[in-house]
Amino acid sequence: MNETLLWVGFNVFVVIMLLVDLRVFHRHAHEVKISEALKWSAVWIVLSLLFNVGVYFWYGHESALQFFTGYLIEKSLSVDNLFVFLLIFSYFKVPAQYQHTVLYWGILGALVMRGLLIYLGVTVIQEFHWVIYVFGAFLVFTGVRMAFQKETAEVHPERNIIVRIFKRFVLVTPGYHETKFFLKIDGKRYATLLFVVLIIVETTDLVFAVDSIPAIFAITTDPFIVYTSNVFAILGLRALYFALAGMMNLFRFLKLGLSIVLSFVGVKMLVSELYPIPIGIALGVVAGVLALSVVASIWIKQTERGSNPQDVP
Repeated sequence: MNETLLWVGFNVFVVIMLLVDLRVFHRHAHEVKISEALKWSAVWIVLSLLFNVGVYFWYGHESALQFFTGYLIEKSLSVDNLFVFLLIFSYFKVPAQYQHTVLYWGILGALVMRGLLIYLGVTVIQEFHWVIYVFGAFLVFTGVRMAFQKETAEVHPERNIIVRIFKRFVLVTPGYHETKFFLKIDGKRYATLLFVVLIIVETTDLVFAVDSIPAIFAITTDPFIVYTSNVFAILGLRALYFALAGMMNLFRFLKLGLSIVLSFVGVKMLVSELYPIPIGIALGVVAGVLALSVVASIWIKQTERGSNPQDVP
């Protein structure tokens, strides 16, 4: 299949799925229940795996492994975003029925930003191969920093430089007006508080993208594999948020697991010339670390409940 047609076809598919999501299944603002979120999460995971099968037949075994490993890394790292999204929505007291709208447009913006970052990253690596070592060192540093970060993140929207600049030029309403981002009051155009929340979600995701995108360059620098694995990881993020929002505190060791994954892919970059770690081994390490962190989190939680039966609801 022609490379250009493949790119166009994939992006058309993404746009169609987003339109179906917004215009068909979420035409009216409503609180997304866990059952609905789990169904949508399953849909995105199945679509990702089907696409992975397509990659296998189009590009071969190695590319299929690269896609799946990249998807697993980006999906896992995106879970860390969910904790921050939860804090942002709690801080601004965003009604549950409006959260889907913010995440929908936030993820749409994230697709554009990450596409640009991926294009820039691939171009730089192809022109200046030594940058791969900079990315590797950065990921090791990020992984170590994540391991020692406080568990309770804080949100300081008043420090967000983009929000501060925006408020200097645009009037902002103090409350919410359904799912509207802008409205007119007495002939003047105002941005709603919901739009301010969207700005913070977008800038937060940009910060996370700077951390996560270099990670997949340790797996492959093929632009199509990097881009599609990122897109599929992001597309399922919204549904995953609503599925896991009530269970965030269960995965206490996930952050430690993610820090190990980041450090590992950073080391993989740093030793790529001396010893190129096979993609199969990389996939096994990433999947094993993530599985172990989730299992350990659940086991510890159940052990604590067993020792404190009065805490069990």
